[in-house]
Amino acid sequence: MLRIFTQYSAVLPQRDVMGCLEDLPYEIVLSKISISEAAKYLGKYKEYYDLESGSRVAGARLIGNPDVRVAIDGNSLFFPYTKPCYGTFLVKVELPEEEIEAIRKDISSKRK
Repeated sequence: MLRIFTQYSAVLPQRDVMGCLEDLPYEIVLSKISISEAAKYLGKYKEYYDLESGSRVAGARLIGNPDVRVAIDGNSLFFPYTKPCYGTFLVKVELPEEEIEAIRKDISSKRK
């Protein structure tokens, strides 16, 4: 399973439940969408990755079936976030360049 850890992972309790989106500096791009709608939207970005469901990005656990698409645009990381009882949102998180580079490096090291 691919797991991406950043500085934001450290502020979340280490447990096997989804991290809280409120712990991240996020902006909601789209709301009440499906994982496939999020994947289609993220496919418009030049840099996107399909990650295994259950992976963590910036401390948030990704939920999807079978994979979850994330995208990077400059210092922005985009990913779908599913909150039980509220549905799936596409969120944007601004991260420092070194965090974005760490995510890229981690993804590249896990690719076959």
